[in-house]
Amino acid sequence: MIKGIKIHKSINEISILNGIDISINKGEIVSVVGKSGAGKTTLLQILGTLEKPTNGKVLFNDKDVFQLNENELAAFRNKNIGFVFQSHHLLPEFTALENVFMPGIIMGGKSSEVKAKAFELLRKLKVDHRSEHKPSEMSGGEQQRVAVARALINEPSVILADEPSGNLDSNNAGDLHNLFVELKKEFNQTFVIVTHNRELASLADRVIKIADGNIILNES
Repeated sequence: MIKGIKIHKSINEISILNGIDISINKGEIVSVVGKSGAGKTTLLQILGTLEKPTNGKVLFNDKDVFQLNENELAAFRNKNIGFVFQSHHLLPEFTALENVFMPGIIMGGKSSEVKAKAFELLRKLKVDHRSEHKPSEMSGGEQQRVAVARALINEPSVILADEPSGNLDSNNAGDLHNLFVELKKEFNQTFVIVTHNRELASLADRVIKIADGNIILNES
């Protein structure tokens, strides 16, 4: 489904990624692990089209995404990729429901249909009782579930998560990890997750370890 081919990334002549080859299959949970500074987040951002590689290609279903212009790439990203970050990045002035349905409206969905879909996602993720609450009125675990619902609203091909449980306590982190597994089973959802959390890494179908900009382990 997703292929990274010979991905190099350098910034100010400092090499961050050194020709990485990576393949992600549909319906797979892949954890990317490694020490800080290894290149994990940079790889995730390139796979998510947020950054361009210095050299190399990223293919989504055999489509070279970096051949798209900026507007086409933004539209592709909004439709095909969901993002979940360590800091939830929910808009503080909007309710949970508004945060979730906004990407669907941006993509041109009908307002009433998108709102209904957003509420159903909040229900599935067990935070529908917080639909009219703003982020400041929710716990960290609830905010992260809302962020996952937002990532799912456009039915993306893949969800990319960068340390999604990094700011959660152990109970909420465990709940989030189990949620990813449930979403995979229910929706055949694909996840690529950068994490330092061993428990989350152990739940993945495959673990990829990066060191010094190179993949040194790729095992199921």
